[in-house]
Amino acid sequence: MTKQQIDFVRDCIANKDMHAFYTWTPWEKARLDALKLDKFECQHCKAKGKYTKATTVHHVNHVKQHPELALSLWYEDRAGKRRRNLVSLCHDCHEKEHNYRKKKEKNLFTAEWTEDPPSK
Repeated sequence: MTKQQIDFVRDCIANKDMHAFYTWTPWEKARLDALKLDKFECQHCKAKGKYTKATTVHHVNHVKQHPELALSLWYEDRAGKRRRNLVSLCHDCHEKEHNYRKKKEKNLFTAEWTEDPPSK
């Protein structure tokens, strides 16, 4: 990425305007490149032996933590091994990747249940 591109991504983050990033032409191209590389197949489902159409592209290195990798298909890990940064996923797998579907525990013991009733 160029310095200008990295600055644009950082500005999107600082301004809390990730919509600007996700509608930016360079991101749309990188996203399409990832989908084509994966033949539009969800890579998590594929690893389980099932075919599901990929509709999203996941950043392994999250944009907010690594803006310099926002458009990079690949990255180098700490051991120097080349790894995928942009991975094609179906909607459900992408939701799971970000814990969007994580169920919140309900607290059944609310104050009204645990306090003594008011005296008459």
